[in-house]
Amino acid sequence: MSTPSPTAVETLKSTLGPGGWTQDASEIAPWLTEWRNKWQGHTPLMLTPRTTAEVAAAVTICSEHGIAVVPQGGDTGLVGGQIPYGEVLLSTRKLRAVRDVTPLDDAMTVEAGVTLLEAQQHATAAGRMFPLSLAAEGSATIGGVISTNAGGTAVIRYGVMRDLVLGIEAVMPDGQVFNGLKRLRKDNTGYDLKQLLIGAEGTLGIVTAATLKLFPIMRSRATAMVGLDSAHAAIELLARAKAETGGGVEAFELMKRIGMEFVLKHIPDTREPLDTTPPWYVLIELVSGEPGAAEAGLERLLADAFEAGLINDAAIAQNQTQRADFWKVREEQSAAQRPEGGGWKHDVSVPVSRIADFLDEATAAVERFHPGARVGAFGHVGDGNMHYDVLCPPGADLKAFLARWEEGSQIVHDVVARYDGSISAEHGLGRLKTDEARRYKSPLEIATMRAVRQAIDPKRIMNPAVLF
Repeated sequence: MSTPSPTAVETLKSTLGPGGWTQDASEIAPWLTEWRNKWQGHTPLMLTPRTTAEVAAAVTICSEHGIAVVPQGGDTGLVGGQIPYGEVLLSTRKLRAVRDVTPLDDAMTVEAGVTLLEAQQHATAAGRMFPLSLAAEGSATIGGVISTNAGGTAVIRYGVMRDLVLGIEAVMPDGQVFNGLKRLRKDNTGYDLKQLLIGAEGTLGIVTAATLKLFPIMRSRATAMVGLDSAHAAIELLARAKAETGGGVEAFELMKRIGMEFVLKHIPDTREPLDTTPPWYVLIELVSGEPGAAEAGLERLLADAFEAGLINDAAIAQNQTQRADFWKVREEQSAAQRPEGGGWKHDVSVPVSRIADFLDEATAAVERFHPGARVGAFGHVGDGNMHYDVLCPPGADLKAFLARWEEGSQIVHDVVARYDGSISAEHGLGRLKTDEARRYKSPLEIATMRAVRQAIDPKRIMNPAVLF
């Protein structure tokens, strides 16, 4: 893809007008790197359109001039898919409108720059709930979480982002606008085009607005932190929780003791959640539409689990402050690793029934490959997604350790593949995993994805370095 010509750049600038673009290095700089500081990109121009029409006009110009575009939301992605390397950067953060909230349809239409937290708040104000929740929800945008098919902590009950989207408006690679904003639960009229755009990481078009599913606000909620001796016990506890609550499990988060130690050491205002220090922790959250039912159900579940020997300690949150404290030690797992030095990061999924076996096998393989490496596994065990992070041994040569990332990750991902899992559960492929995914995707899958992309974006101007 060619570098934008001066004429093309001036056309973009004049079309979007003041406030619709910037070439100020200080304004652009914060959006050229990501949270892990693994990628440091560059761009000749950052576009900041304020309406769908402005997005369409900009993309039309880019298409006519053969200019590559990298779309970006809140820049919370962890695989580098939102970072430009010479492409024009198109930010959707100024698309801020809440177009409608219709409680009778359990639906809400918002533009791409609305943050996930803001969407939750607008839903609550209308007496409904938007259930997607993740640690970066204060800055992650709706357009971004759609483009990466984000998951978060409530997938076990509500599904991933593609399960929560009723309709999409998007600007296609030639500048046409796909007007797919619908509130329908049923539309059996051929290919579901919105599903192509969800999880496509900006390669098939730029999401500018979406109609989201809303849900009733639960009338009771109960949260507990429990201690277990093994991940195998956690899987048994999950099965028991689902069976005994009739689908009332909203979150089931697994954490290893070493991750808890990092949080207590490095994150202010955190404390040990239990009286003991078990090898594994699970944060359980139950919900119900009946007042008091979640609390009663959680007490029964824990009593039965103690009697069965599945858990050895537990604490039920007695108020919102204690609930927030429990969630904080879970949500700060990644941040707490940073002061410990670099690591090999993995966002993987396997069938829920095989999570414990995966953890055993992968950890044994990693320890053989690099003795002393520290495994900080945590994640959404309720939907099979584990963040399997391998940290440098204390006092070891960090540069030498990071140099083994690719080889070490292949060891982990090969184990994932043996369990018929995925090397990217919720972060996407981005720049980090696109090449590696070729090892695990079949030739048919790759060829089909390439054919779809060629049909929709024949000039390959949309996020060209990402996906196949």
